[in-house]
This record gives sequence, C-alpha cells and structure tokens, in this order.
Amino acid sequence: MMDPRTSSQDVMRCDMCETAVVQMHCDTCLANLCSACVGNHIISDESKDHKVVKFQARKSTPLYPTCTTHNKEPCEMYCKQCNIPFCLSCIASKQHLGHELSKVLQVVREKKDMITKQRNELIDTIYPTYQGIAFDVQNRMIHLEKEHGDLSTAITKHGEDWHREIDKLVKKLKAEVDEMKNIQLQTLQKHLDEILKNISEIKDEINSLETVIDTNDLSKLFGVKVNVSRYRKLPHKIMPSLPKFIPRIGHKEELSKLFGALSSNSLTSDKHGYSMMTIQKSPEAGSSLSGKQLLDEPETVTTIKIDIYSLIPYFYIVSCLSDKEIWTSGNDGTMKLYSINQGSLLKSITTKSGNMPSNIAVTKSGDLVYTDNIDRTVNIVKNEKIEEVIRLQNWVPKGVCCTSSDDLLVIMYSDDNKQTKVVRYSGSTEKQTIQFDDKGKPLYSSGFHILRYITENRNLDICVSDDGAGAVVVVNQAGKLRFRYTGHAPAPKNKPFDPRGITTDSQSHILTADFNNDCVHIIDKNGQFLSYINCGLNDPFGLCTDTNDNLFVAQLLNKRVRKIKYLN
Repeated sequence: MMDPRTSSQDVMRCDMCETAVVQMHCDTCLANLCSACVGNHIISDESKDHKVVKFQARKSTPLYPTCTTHNKEPCEMYCKQCNIPFCLSCIASKQHLGHELSKVLQVVREKKDMITKQRNELIDTIYPTYQGIAFDVQNRMIHLEKEHGDLSTAITKHGEDWHREIDKLVKKLKAEVDEMKNIQLQTLQKHLDEILKNISEIKDEINSLETVIDTNDLSKLFGVKVNVSRYRKLPHKIMPSLPKFIPRIGHKEELSKLFGALSSNSLTSDKHGYSMMTIQKSPEAGSSLSGKQLLDEPETVTTIKIDIYSLIPYFYIVSCLSDKEIWTSGNDGTMKLYSINQGSLLKSITTKSGNMPSNIAVTKSGDLVYTDNIDRTVNIVKNEKIEEVIRLQNWVPKGVCCTSSDDLLVIMYSDDNKQTKVVRYSGSTEKQTIQFDDKGKPLYSSGFHILRYITENRNLDICVSDDGAGAVVVVNQAGKLRFRYTGHAPAPKNKPFDPRGITTDSQSHILTADFNNDCVHIIDKNGQFLSYINCGLNDPFGLCTDTNDNLFVAQLLNKRVRKIKYLN
C-alpha cells in the first residue's frame, strides 16, 4: 500500500512529526521537514552540516566531496589532468601546480549535460528500438515454432506411410514363414504316422511271439513266421531345413537416404556487425557418435566398500565430486566423501534434520546438494555448513540434479500422492515446471513409494527414471516429451525393467540402473538401446560418471561402489 504521507492524493507530511505539512527540506539528509521541526532536526545529528532550504528548492545545495588530505574540507575544485576533485588547501600545497583546473560545479554541469543527452538518447531512440527488435524476434519465434511443428508433422506422416509399407512387407514375410512351416509340419506328420503304424505292428509281433513261446503245441511252434528282419531297417531321419531371416543391416545408410534428410538451416544477423551460422546435421549423421566407442566387454576397475551404520543398512546413491573423490549416501542420515583410488573415507556430514537424504548431487562449484523428503527441503553444503535453499509446501522432494547452467532440477510428488512434477530452480526461485505432455496427460507416475531420479543430458534434455512407470522419461529443455524408454528384451534375467539411478556421459548416452535385472542399460540420446553393462553387478541402484566417462555404480545390499570402464 502507498504511504499516505507521500501519496499524490495527499499533501507531503513531515518526516519527523509525521503530521504537519512539509515546508522545508534538508539537502544533507534528504529529509522533508515542517518549519517547527527544523531546529530539532539540526540538533538531532550535530556532526553534519545540515543545509536546510525551502521544499521547492530541494536538492539545490551542492554536496561537495570531502578532502581526505585536509580534514574533510569540501572539494570545490577539479583537476582535469589528475581527474579528481580537490580542496582549496590542496591548491596552497601546490599539489596540482601547472595542471588544468576547473570548478567542481562547472565539471558537474558538463557531466550532467552529457548524462542527460545519453539518457535522452536511451529514452527516445535506443529503448524504443530495442522494444521493436524484441517484438520482431518474438514474432519470428512464434513463426519458427509453427514452421518447425509443420516440418515435424510432415516427417511423422512420411514415417507413418513407411510404417504401413513395412507392416505390409512384414505381414507378407510372416505369411511365407507360416506356409513353409505348414508344409514341413505336414511332411513330418506323415513320417510320424508311418512310424506309429510300425510301432503298433511291432507290438502285435511281440504278443504273437510270446504266445508261441509259452505253448506246448508243437505244430504252432513250427508254423510261426518271424518278421523281425523287416523292422531292423530303420526309417530315414527327416531333418527340416529352417528358413533364415537375413536383415539388411548394412544398408541402414541407404535406407536413411531413401527416407529423406533435412537440409541445413542457418541463423544470420543483419546490420549488427556479426554473423553466425549453424549447420543442422541430418538424422543419419547425428546417430553416429564420433570419439569414444562402447566396449564389447565393460570391466570393473576398482571397488570401494562403504561404511553405513544402521540396523538394516542400505546404500543408495553416488555422485562424483571429481575424478578422485565421490560422495555417497545410504539410510543412516550421513553423506560420506570417499577417495576413489585409496577407497578411504575423507569426510562425513550428517544431514541437518538427521533424516536419510533422498538424493544427492554436486554443483559446478563443488558444493554438495541433498534433498530431505521428510523435512521437505533442498539443502546445500558449503564449507561443511548446511544451508536450506528450498522448503516446499504440499510437495515432497525426491531426486535432484545440478544443471550445466547451475540451476537445480528437483522431482517431487504432491501430498495426496496424485501428482508428480519436475521444477527448475535458480537458487530458491522457481523458473520452470514440467508436469504434463502436449495432450495434458501426466508425464510421470504418482505415489510416495515410487523411486524417481533425475539428470540433465549434454543436449540439455531432462531425463527421469520412473520406477512406477517402469520407464525412463526424457523431455527437452522446454519440457516437451521426446521419448519414453521402457527396457529392451531380452534382459539379462528376463525380468521387467525396473529403473533406479540415472546418469549421462560425454557422448550423450543415458545410463540407467535396472534393479530387477542386475545390470545397467545404455541408450543413446534418442532412446535407442545400445548395450547392457553386467560385470557381475548385484542390486545396482545409484549411478554417476566422472569426466573420463568412468561409471560408478552403488550396490544396494553389499554396500559397495563399482568403478566400471565401458568406453574406450
């Protein structure tokens, strides 16, 4: 609410008595005064030289800077060579002898004139120009969004046409497989019928011979005819020749060219003295990552044993501080820093509430961040002191990660267990909420018992492992759904995909711990399955990678961290 003493709908009131109408003004203190309060104001602080003038003449008294050399004398002169104000005593001391001198007030007037001209240029020309430019850029962004949407729709439609043709081809090939199968089954069935007929005849022969063996009628014995030699020649063994499906894997590049490709796009500047060109790679080029390649057989480099002091100890989370140190967390309410090479405990920090942290992360500056779902807080540890950054109401924080822009991404669920969302924070300020897809449907599953972890990929995609949905949910920086990854069959133990910890690497691979199958899934930035990491893992949970793309896996029950090399 506006202060009634300074409102334009009321007269100005005295700053001291707060009742009388303002008549005077102290240029020294910038105080508004009535005539009766002038004396009281002056004696209230006798250390100052109060310049009291009529209110209409306020700010007319120049407040000279004081001289640091001569007992705070007012600096009424200005040396243009030294570019400093000075007092009259400085002239007498010949400090500026031979320099070009001017009165401070003259310099101030010149300075104010220059500032006024610059301010007027900003108000009259530059600011409106920038407003026009901003409006133009916003319109271009709206147009660009629509055009790219139309482009994506065209690609989708073309893909659907291809899918229909591929479905027809698949249906035709499967029909041919069924026809081959039926012909071979009929042949084998005929062969089986002949064998079964022989089996029946052999049983009859056996019964006939057993009857003769037991008889004392010699005429029957001499009259028997044995046909064993007929069955000594066994039937031919029929081996069906199975057809093979030979996919043309080597022609993916040819298929991509047949499907179509995007032309390069560019951003150019005009009349601003700079230019920028960006080349958009075609889909087939983007799918081939240069540099590091996945190893055929990942290997465990080292194993670190973690100490957890709890009645039933569990070990959940790891986060790299550097290539030599990792933060860890379990269910004993402490966060521990370990040396990777020595495996020794370097530091231990207990959460502010004593509760088990739901998740931990490390900022770009090396500070530790953790979520407390019982206390509903997100906290940061600086110099071993814990500061509360975010306190939620009606929501409970779970997973947290630090982004390349030093924001925090926090995944949380509502008190009624019906909603889940991702919120981006800059410090304690909420910047973005991600909760629904383009059709208004929830992106993430709900429920307090569901485990959720989050990370940011190198392309700024936001990746969430959602064990309630049995999926990795990936959205772009704007929060639009890119894809859901729900596992790849056959999994090592052939059990349903059960995602836990999630991380990314320098190649924009997304790595997710699969608790049910004792492995880690590796997918590319577009959700395509690449490989599994097994390495004898047991109940893998938390994941992180260091700057050299080594993978660290927290194993829940045996309380060990595995350092695994999976890229060459």
